[in-house]
Amino acid sequence: MASFQILAFSSKDGLMSQVLRGGITRLDMMTKFTLATLALASGIYTYIGVRSLLEGSPIEVFLAAIVYSAAVSVVIFAFWTYLMRFLPHVRQASSRRLMYVAMFIGSLMILAMSAWLNAAALAGAAALQQHMANSTDQFQQSFDRAHGNALAAQGLLPDIQLASRRFSLLSDQERQSGALTGTSGSGTVVQLTAQMSAQLNALAGEVDASRDRIKTLFESGSKTLERMRQLTSGAGPIDERTNEFAAETVVLTGIIADLQQTSIAPAVKRTAEDLSKSFIAPAADGRTADLAGRQNQVVGKVEQSIKAQSQALAIAADDILSRPEVKPVRFVPLSTAEAVIQYGTDFLPSWAGAISLDLMPAVLIFIHSIVFEAIRRDEGDARDEDGMSAGEVMRALKIYNNMQALEARPLSSPPHVALERSASAEAPAAGIEKPPGNVASINPAAGFNR
Repeated sequence: MASFQILAFSSKDGLMSQVLRGGITRLDMMTKFTLATLALASGIYTYIGVRSLLEGSPIEVFLAAIVYSAAVSVVIFAFWTYLMRFLPHVRQASSRRLMYVAMFIGSLMILAMSAWLNAAALAGAAALQQHMANSTDQFQQSFDRAHGNALAAQGLLPDIQLASRRFSLLSDQERQSGALTGTSGSGTVVQLTAQMSAQLNALAGEVDASRDRIKTLFESGSKTLERMRQLTSGAGPIDERTNEFAAETVVLTGIIADLQQTSIAPAVKRTAEDLSKSFIAPAADGRTADLAGRQNQVVGKVEQSIKAQSQALAIAADDILSRPEVKPVRFVPLSTAEAVIQYGTDFLPSWAGAISLDLMPAVLIFIHSIVFEAIRRDEGDARDEDGMSAGEVMRALKIYNNMQALEARPLSSPPHVALERSASAEAPAAGIEKPPGNVASINPAAGFNR
């Protein structure tokens, strides 16, 4: 009965600590498997991400990526294994703070060498598509501005045609009825108004001819933009689509430059200035002085009308030419890793997954730390032998009895020494009662609670 009492627990509070210790022991293999799986997964995605950054022959790229990703997997597994083995057992506050500092520095290193490559593997293709989509929008805006500037000069065509028809009408009226001078016939006024009508009509023809050229360029640019959108959202390897996209951007850049050169506004301005600067009033050819005087008056009015028309056209052309010039857009190809960094805010879920893949073991370490802290609080100042099982106690007693038997066994010695030992063994110490022969004394180990 006494032996069973020795094996009894000193307190019921130790039950929780035993359950926690048992749980940690049973989950040890699962913990190692989890760490190995996370490290392997991170290494695989790191391999995919690092391949997009390396250049060279396929074999060199493959070997370099394999070596780098393997090193990342080993480092991640070793780092978190070390922390999980030591950090939960560190009790001193200063040492625990240093361990947390080490964990923080190691986490930053893991993010630097692995997490961004994992994000590139997870969202690299989508980031490149985002880059192409943004570039397409920029080219669309530049193309629309260039097309608008080219079409702006077409807005002058109705005014030019109206002025040309007005001078032509005055010429016909003067020839038929003398509406300006009072004398019909083809004279100085008729020739002058017909000449102004012809010049304005020629300018209107140039403006109208540029419309076909602008239309052709616009249709070609629209087809190029449509092809760029198809490459952005289409299927197939992203690298091949990116190369085709870059080729299309070169074509569209040339179309935008042609649209800017096609604008007829500079020609309108030059023609308008020539109308007033190169105007030379013809001499009156009237047969009488009265008719010649009336012709000179009409010529003066025509000159004022031409100057006013020239000034209006020049101002309108200046408004078109004052528009900001469309700067050519340059498409810069990016790698998947560069695209993920540049458009990081658009792929926060992918970044979160890549970072969690590398830093998930930190949560397991915190769980271990909490569990071991609970065990220490539950056990208090109890020693390790308080948690010994019955089998461990029985083995300890057996070892102790064997040691006692070895000490009681007589050693080979001279006769007089043997006699002295037997005499001292037969004479019990004073005041000490010899125990019965059928009872073996057991001295419990120091600190053993009965």
